[in-house]
Amino acid sequence: MLQACRGMRADHPLLGAARELTSLHQRRLTAAHETIHEIDEYRTRQVRDIDRWVTAHLPVAPGGAYLHTETIGAIIDRLAQHTARAYAALADESDWDLWFVWERLAELAVGYEDLIEELTAGRRRLPSGC
Repeated sequence: MLQACRGMRADHPLLGAARELTSLHQRRLTAAHETIHEIDEYRTRQVRDIDRWVTAHLPVAPGGAYLHTETIGAIIDRLAQHTARAYAALADESDWDLWFVWERLAELAVGYEDLIEELTAGRRRLPSGC
């Protein structure tokens, strides 16, 4: 997922959406105030499309599975946001800010991988995102 956020092409709908969301977050960092609303509307549609794809392709979790607090679309959007910030921080931030941004991205990526494992094993389920 992080490779897709970094711009690598892949033939999977979620990876393409992650790449697109990162691009939108990069644009958002330097966009005029009037343009931010348009970018956010497009991001919202992308997140919704991700959640619809996941709902259609993820097996139904057993009733005893724990509910996660976010949809996959929201998580991928945050991964994209943190990736865009991390690369922007390489040029603009102090050493502390740079470390913090990259640490946050790494933590979120580990959490995403853990969630995918729990979803696959049927121990976790997602909220309705559609």
